[in-house]
Amino acid sequence: MRFAVTKVCGSGAKARAGVLQIGSSSIETPALLLSTRKGLPAFVSRDLLASLPPPDSLLLHVCPTHFMEVPPSKTISNIGGLHRMLGLPDHILLAAAGDSIESLPASEATNKFGASFETPAGRRLVKPADYMELISCMKPNLWASLADEVPAWVTEKRNKVSVERTLRWLDECIALDTDVGENTLGVVVGGSSIEQRKLCATEVSKRNVSGFWIGGLGLGDSAEERCSILNAAVDCLPLEKPRLVSRLGLPEEVLEGVAAGIDLFDSTYIYQLTMGGFALIFPIDMVGKKMQDDTFNNSGVDFTKINLRATTYRKDTSRIVDSCSCFTCQNHTRAYLNHLLNVHEMLAQILLEIHNTHHYLCFFRSIRDAIKSREFDQFRQQFVQNRRAHLAAAVV
Repeated sequence: MRFAVTKVCGSGAKARAGVLQIGSSSIETPALLLSTRKGLPAFVSRDLLASLPPPDSLLLHVCPTHFMEVPPSKTISNIGGLHRMLGLPDHILLAAAGDSIESLPASEATNKFGASFETPAGRRLVKPADYMELISCMKPNLWASLADEVPAWVTEKRNKVSVERTLRWLDECIALDTDVGENTLGVVVGGSSIEQRKLCATEVSKRNVSGFWIGGLGLGDSAEERCSILNAAVDCLPLEKPRLVSRLGLPEEVLEGVAAGIDLFDSTYIYQLTMGGFALIFPIDMVGKKMQDDTFNNSGVDFTKINLRATTYRKDTSRIVDSCSCFTCQNHTRAYLNHLLNVHEMLAQILLEIHNTHHYLCFFRSIRDAIKSREFDQFRQQFVQNRRAHLAAAVV
């Protein structure tokens, strides 16, 4: 793996654009990791992945704990790893122990032997040796070390323990890795403690890792705490290696992460939108353009998304977004999506996930364009201001 920073916003800003090179694939950053269930997005099959904009859609987050039951890890290894099993030789698979859908960290059951996760099969304790056996069988391009993620409300003593365990497990994982950390992302934890976050980031930086995964966010922390945590952690990490953060999904949260210097984002935002019947509609081509007063609807209607279950769309023959080039918008209408959702047809989720994924990947492309043209601060400020204006109008 190779990573290079190609552009940094001036005036002391941290937002940066870069290129992540893995094998023959190059991904521009900031970028989004698509969340998966056993290797594929929840409603997008292997053949439909080709309808998503390349190369941005090549990054997939896979969760090793999804494969603890079936198929057996030995079977995956005999097939040749996840790339061969899924039929995705050109995709970049990044493995991390937990996710926000089916493998939630259970800090109260985690102990010195391993990390605990809530899964559909019950609570599972994952030890470093078990985790590395899964990693060696799956053969992902990159993998994050096992970590003790804790929510924001735990004590300072528990934060300290989480850092000590995570560092110990990182050393154990690297020792069991045949590549000795060459494809490893060290995890930065510490809950809401700024001191422990800095300590963990500093110590992980001393290890032989290829990048950093800032974990434990989105577990009860406030927006103010999250901003302080991100900046504290990033300030202790080297500039030449990529940084990834989990559970920052909302557009404004992504912009906050980019402003702090994050390169990769792991999020279940698209999945949650799709399950709720929502479609993203916010404008993504804001770079270099002066927004008109009516570009955003501040009358109390959410400008970021629409609920296609609503009866107002029963006879709406327009596309979800007129300018969108995704398969869904090119072939179907809001009225058709409304019908599919209300008769509980699974095709609704398939079409919605295609659109939402396409739209969000284009949003990341706009972020990169804003950084390259040194307009990211204006881009972010404009988006957040209009989002706040909507919320204020909705309250009134």
